[in-house]
Amino acid sequence: MELLIGNKNYSTWSLRGWLMLKAWDIPFSEQQFVLDTDDFRAQLAKYPQAAGKVPLLIDNKDGDELLVWDSLAICEYINEQYLNGKGWPASAADRARARSVAAEMHSGFEAIRNELPMNLRARRKVVLSEAAHKNIARINQLWNDLREAYKAQGPYLFGEFSIVDVMFSPVVFRFPSYGITLDPIAEEYAETLRHHPAMQEWLELSKLETDIVNKDEAGEDI
Repeated sequence: MELLIGNKNYSTWSLRGWLMLKAWDIPFSEQQFVLDTDDFRAQLAKYPQAAGKVPLLIDNKDGDELLVWDSLAICEYINEQYLNGKGWPASAADRARARSVAAEMHSGFEAIRNELPMNLRARRKVVLSEAAHKNIARINQLWNDLREAYKAQGPYLFGEFSIVDVMFSPVVFRFPSYGITLDPIAEEYAETLRHHPAMQEWLELSKLETDIVNKDEAGEDI
């Protein structure tokens, strides 16, 4: 398999696709492009059916090239084809709850996306809107509730590492960049996910980058 991604410093959606493969030790190669450049657009234009966005997974598992785009679709594909369903919790009730939470992250929290772009090298201060504060409070509530419900099963949101953690991975990187603090239980979870070996590998690789994507340089330096 091959995964096309953007800058590790900035690209939240790329992180999700990459982490889904890396966390479960699934072999793949990657091509990385600088976001919002002519080269980025030219490379993605080779795959017009994939909407010109990253991540883009190219799989030749059965000898035919299969394209999977959108981070949640990539997670579902990997889960079905390579993990025998282990990417979601085992029980039907827990899977339903996990899918609801993952879908909420996938389609919601617009204010956080707009006002707190992922920027791993940054330490910034920003003035947040009421909508962003509500987004943060909702995430705080979700993480508190899920950790209380599943703490006996492991340290991640549903106990064992799952697709839900993959979907929230950019958020746990975003918050320290802007000094966002959470309740102790939620913050403990965020720290646990940040220290997952694959997350640490992504973080270290991001430090090698020097490209600047201006639209993701929000706030003022602390």
